[in-house]
Amino acid sequence: MGKITFYEDRNFGGRSYECMSDCPELNSYLSRCNSCRVDSGCFMVYDRSNYTGNQFYLRRGEYSDYSRMGMFESIRSCRMIPMHRGSFRMRIYERENFGGQMTELMDDCDSIMDRYRMSDCQSCNVMDGHWLMYEQPHFRGRMMYMRPGEYRSFREMGYSNTRFMSMRRIMDQC
Repeated sequence: MGKITFYEDRNFGGRSYECMSDCPELNSYLSRCNSCRVDSGCFMVYDRSNYTGNQFYLRRGEYSDYSRMGMFESIRSCRMIPMHRGSFRMRIYERENFGGQMTELMDDCDSIMDRYRMSDCQSCNVMDGHWLMYEQPHFRGRMMYMRPGEYRSFREMGYSNTRFMSMRRIMDQC
């Protein structure tokens, strides 16, 4: 079970809201959110409501000022990442709707271009585990959280100008 506490101001100031599950709209509880403390578990936080916009992965720790970490201005929604014990498996595809070159991943990949000669990844099917996809090689740039399911078009998910170039398994004790 995860637990995260959001604060309106930097350095854990102002009003707070404690959350232990997914929350599609933090504005219902706080007017803004500029710091947080993760007491247990792992979470994805988003700068827009309903788990949209820029995403950032948080694990146990204190996050006193989002702007100093290169994050967005305020968190608007969060999703708890469940603990996964077992294998990891994801198929990535060069084009939308599972078209083009397909590669199956079972471990982290720091560059799909270097390892598989794939220049793009526009859809995927996550069979096992929870993953983070990054827009740049070596796990840098914007990220997207992927849980088990089919993702036919990253463009239709709001990532029209984003190319995901590296993938990492979420293996933390969430």
